Amino acid sequence: MEVLNKAAAKCILCFFWSCLHVIALRSQLFSRLHRSPDRNEVLISYKTFYFDQKIDHFGFVEDGTFRQRYLVADEHWKQPGGPILFYTGNEGDITWFCNNTGFMWETAEKLEAMLVFAEHRYYGDSLPFGQESYNDSKHLNYLTSEQALADFAVLIQNLKTTLPGAQHSPVIAVGGSYGGMLSAWLRMKYPHIVVGALASSAPIWQFTGLVPCGDFYKVVTQDFARSGHNCDSNVRKSWKAIKNVSSTVSGLQWLSEEFSLCSPLKNKNNIFSFKRWLQETWVNLAMVDYPYEANFLQPLPPWPIQVVCKYLALDSTVSDYQLLHGVSKAVKVYYNYTGSSSCLNTSQTATDSLGFLGWYYQACTEMVMPMCTDGIHDMFEFEEWDFQAFSDECNSIFGVRPRSDWVGTVYGGKDIASHSNIIFSNGGLDPWSAGGVSYNITDSLVSIMIPDGAHHLDLRYSNDHDPSSVKAARSLEVIYFQEWIRQSKKKCQLHQASSP
Repeated sequence: MEVLNKAAAKCILCFFWSCLHVIALRSQLFSRLHRSPDRNEVLISYKTFYFDQKIDHFGFVEDGTFRQRYLVADEHWKQPGGPILFYTGNEGDITWFCNNTGFMWETAEKLEAMLVFAEHRYYGDSLPFGQESYNDSKHLNYLTSEQALADFAVLIQNLKTTLPGAQHSPVIAVGGSYGGMLSAWLRMKYPHIVVGALASSAPIWQFTGLVPCGDFYKVVTQDFARSGHNCDSNVRKSWKAIKNVSSTVSGLQWLSEEFSLCSPLKNKNNIFSFKRWLQETWVNLAMVDYPYEANFLQPLPPWPIQVVCKYLALDSTVSDYQLLHGVSKAVKVYYNYTGSSSCLNTSQTATDSLGFLGWYYQACTEMVMPMCTDGIHDMFEFEEWDFQAFSDECNSIFGVRPRSDWVGTVYGGKDIASHSNIIFSNGGLDPWSAGGVSYNITDSLVSIMIPDGAHHLDLRYSNDHDPSSVKAARSLEVIYFQEWIRQSKKKCQLHQASSP
């Protein structure tokens, strides 16, 4: 661990800021790692268990095991044969996802279902090599989506054989963002294990050659354009204003004071990081543009981009200083809505409480999601996708190089019509929808679009201020669940009737 941490300490900042791909992945991680459960005082109860998983499901040399954590709530489960809703854990502590996936908790009683939240290997408590899991690339070698899916499949089989009354229980996979990708892939790879899947905000097509690399940032820009007068155009103009103002020592001092930065800006490298921090802020706001007050990434007001855009509704005649004054006010909506922060720390992120190194390793191996900006169709500075530079950074940190086309090979890319019973839900405000499935592929590979929805809004707890589109989406998702359960039970009855 010490060796890898030293390498990371030297390279990680360059890795963060040298590639838009990593910025987007960092933001993806933000969207699911938060400070506290965002619930309406809902009390939940679950039990924590551990299951001995093989470290390597696909080889025979490494025969060790590790303890995979999973959480179970069976208060509403109807035995025997009641359904199981199985959450495919993301890149973080499973308790956070458990506490915030309100849709599952609210659906359990209606479906008389058991809830299982399974932790992803290498995250939370599920460490294949304990404290040595992140020591080097040799120990990280088993951190892949394929191994994680095998964990989920083996765990489900064990639950169905060991839990009284669960033998014939239909299992439905549920997940959001990377977890949503896993839920879809679990149904594709193990259709005999799960009868269907809900893949919420799952960018399964955000890979090489499947969608244009600039679409992600176009959606961010559209969110700002629709939320206020001149909002996106003034963000676009702000980059040049920052360059102009920061060209002098007094300008650097003014920026530091105007934005209430904990560490003053002193040179071009500081300005480069400062602009990346701002870009990251706009992306995060797009992902959490919820219709009610939320404490997900940061404490935020309802429809936070609309609030931000009020400070950016400036005409084209304003000076650079006036424009950046508006930008500073807008940024503080995100970082200091409560007024409790005395200064803003551009080096701190919402992921500080977690070992984000695991997700970067995944991005440096198989989760290669190209990102780029052109400054014309989006509100950001021009930056192309440079796979070679990205690969070189991965090699300098982990000693590995990414396989840009592997996900398409192993999961099928856009050629997935042979699969069935998967819901792909996406919010129109969510930039990750650009890499998601936005149309029906077949009658059972269906898309549910939520025009007023941000990142996996449908998986969150219901709220009085929810738009009608997300209410309708949740209702439709439950209808599909009920149909899959009915199909499974009918198939089971036919099988039992035909058995000698």
